[in-house]
Amino acid sequence: MSECPADNGRALSRRSRRLAALLIGLGVSACTSTGDLGRPRQDYWSQVVAPQAGFWSATARGEAASHFRLTDDEEQLRDRAWRFIMPAHERSVFQRQVSDLAHHRILPAQAQSGAVSDYFNALTSGSFSSQASRYNRLAEDVNADRLLIGPFRANAMRVVAADRVRMRTAEGSPHVPSTQIEPAQARVIENEGLILWVCERINFRLESYRYALANLVVEMPSREGIRAERAIMALEAEAGPLCKMQLIGTFGGEGGRPPVVYKG
Repeated sequence: MSECPADNGRALSRRSRRLAALLIGLGVSACTSTGDLGRPRQDYWSQVVAPQAGFWSATARGEAASHFRLTDDEEQLRDRAWRFIMPAHERSVFQRQVSDLAHHRILPAQAQSGAVSDYFNALTSGSFSSQASRYNRLAEDVNADRLLIGPFRANAMRVVAADRVRMRTAEGSPHVPSTQIEPAQARVIENEGLILWVCERINFRLESYRYALANLVVEMPSREGIRAERAIMALEAEAGPLCKMQLIGTFGGEGGRPPVVYKG
């Protein structure tokens, strides 16, 4: 008897998590640290090893993967996306490793945790002097996200505009061989898939922040919760234009190819 789609999704998630645990246990994923403006610090792993491993892993899963070199804007888009794809709290150590592998496409996006309680658990782990420090950290994390959405959106708009020119030229110029069409389409799918993935993770962060605030108020009521609530509302307002941005619409793949962020 064949599995239902939900069972297939759960089975894939379990396999992905087991693979993640194995890769991390073997030291395959270096612990990528955060650099300036929420972007990953560049090292040999993130610049050489992981991109190649991710390309072959994505190809093996049947996802759209282009061998084209990245433009400057495409590289920046991936760097800026990294912050939002990673867990919001640095104490989520295992999930940070999993998300880093997913960001490089070594693991599928489904391997990431979907538990909104993760952030709250990390936020309240360990000792702290007063409840105010937890509320302040929550508000700081939310505000940091909000300040980085604008630059990501501007970056995404440049990439989408360039992709429109790319596809018009690829499909309309007699000088472009047919062998260039598929990798061009794959790159557009990669770019749009990444933008949609970031929107998904921002919405996940919003839910995680709301969960954390609600449970902080229940456990440790404080007037500091007002500041955190306002920060969450501001983040939601800032995320709206990004997630409503008009894309080319090729996400999902031409010729039946699944997108970079394939949810099943």
